Amino acid sequence: MELVLYEPEIPPNTGNVARLCAATDTPLHLIEPLGFRLEDRYLRRAGLDYWPNVRLAVWPDWESWLAAAREVRGGRAPRCVMTSARGGTPLHRFAFAPDDCLVMGPETRGLPAHLLARGEAVRIPMRPGGVRSLNMSTAAGIVLYAALASCGELDAPGWC
Repeated sequence: MELVLYEPEIPPNTGNVARLCAATDTPLHLIEPLGFRLEDRYLRRAGLDYWPNVRLAVWPDWESWLAAAREVRGGRAPRCVMTSARGGTPLHRFAFAPDDCLVMGPETRGLPAHLLARGEAVRIPMRPGGVRSLNMSTAAGIVLYAALASCGELDAPGWC
């Protein structure tokens, strides 16, 4: 399982996701442009002292990340599970696989249509009533833990 943040904009959200990735030993990929610098104090503060435990890679664009992801998979493209507040399979009904790449979009606009078309979309079900979407870092935690649980990873040795 890997987590990909496409053009993240808000430093504390990315810091929270970094902490999530440290807690789950999940590789974190950031696709530029970023809405902040990696030295941003709010980013660092949100990640606390967990940054040394984050397997972080920063990519200049989607295609660079995709090429590298293919290379580590022997030329096979990764399955990208795209998140969307606007549609897709409800999270609890989606069949995740252990080598999925979970892709989160920018906080203010979500994933662009051309990327959504390149993967399978999931959504977090919410009750109607005015909330358009969840905070990106909250959504990342929900999606990642649902995917790990779905694949039986949380029952593997080494989890407490």
